[in-house]
Amino acid sequence: MNNKLKVGLVYGGKSGEHDVSLQTALAVIQAFDFEKYEIKPFYITKQGEWVSGKRITERIATKEQLLLQGEGVGEGGGSSAVALAPIFGAQSLAESQADATGGERIDVIFPLLHGTFGEDGTIQGLMEMANIPYVGAGVLASAAGMDKVIMKKLFAEAGLAQCMYRYFTRHQWKKDASFYITEIEVTLGYPCFVKPANLGSSVGISKAKNREELIAAIEEALRFDRKIIVEELVEGREIEVAILGNDEPMASVPGEVVSSSDFYDYRAKYVDGKSAMVIPADIPEGRKEEVRELALRAFEAIDGSGLSRVDFFMREHDGRFLINEINTMPGFTPYSMYPLLWKESGKNYQELLDDLIRLAMERYNEKQQNQYVFDI
Repeated sequence: MNNKLKVGLVYGGKSGEHDVSLQTALAVIQAFDFEKYEIKPFYITKQGEWVSGKRITERIATKEQLLLQGEGVGEGGGSSAVALAPIFGAQSLAESQADATGGERIDVIFPLLHGTFGEDGTIQGLMEMANIPYVGAGVLASAAGMDKVIMKKLFAEAGLAQCMYRYFTRHQWKKDASFYITEIEVTLGYPCFVKPANLGSSVGISKAKNREELIAAIEEALRFDRKIIVEELVEGREIEVAILGNDEPMASVPGEVVSSSDFYDYRAKYVDGKSAMVIPADIPEGRKEEVRELALRAFEAIDGSGLSRVDFFMREHDGRFLINEINTMPGFTPYSMYPLLWKESGKNYQELLDDLIRLAMERYNEKQQNQYVFDI
């Protein structure tokens, strides 16, 4: 009898962070204990097609092998019904695509998706409707953590200090660009950072040193999102903390990022591998405890669960911690801070995966106790 937990890995996706997701999926698959888990891959193409592959029973070493797990990848992808049947357990779909999983239901979904359609609450809502356990934050926390404007408003409500910022939509920019340019110059000054409000991994982010660069940066960011956020420059150090848990979350030791570029952009994170990670961060013990407590407050402010990485600036002139953002689905790539922080905190990669799956099942079981059926 096969008592292994059946884990559905969902990776790829339509966002600009598709390739990051593949790196994460490869790293996770290489770390899974196949004595305990049976892995079912669900690859989402850049066009949004779901492709279910053969069950993974041993470690794979390359991204090419990972992609080959999806039946039909490279040939236009597969039917979304192939993937959704085993996830939903829907009878009509399951009958038409029974060979996709051998008729077996997935026990828990591990969404290894970054950015839009992955950590913004959309796939989390799909899993909630399918009534299946899944790793990571819920719908609300995912959506709030993805939208930098909503996130900052929740942080402000929680009393967390942060840098000054301004935001606007594409419609507002087109209607009165000069107003927002003036407002940014008066309140934030140069240099400043321009970001899409709903995107992770530093995609679409630019540093603007003057009005010409500001306009170009806004136009670049608008390629990725309809809402833009512009932040003041904070001179200081970048400190990050990993969070793990549900109702009683734990905070890792803090780490510091020393970027290989002008700021910690997409290339510095995932391409050149030259950014230094100092773990634990070289700050006084009292400050370490302070930033860990702030990270837990940020996690609770968005009603987080499962995992998150919370990023801070340690301002140079006064040493104050300013929260930058929270990431509800941090990467697990070889260059990722999240697993490295937990390694330094005494939890290895396999233990981390075990904990995340346990937390997913724990949260799911709690929700089942709170469900009511109403007769109409």
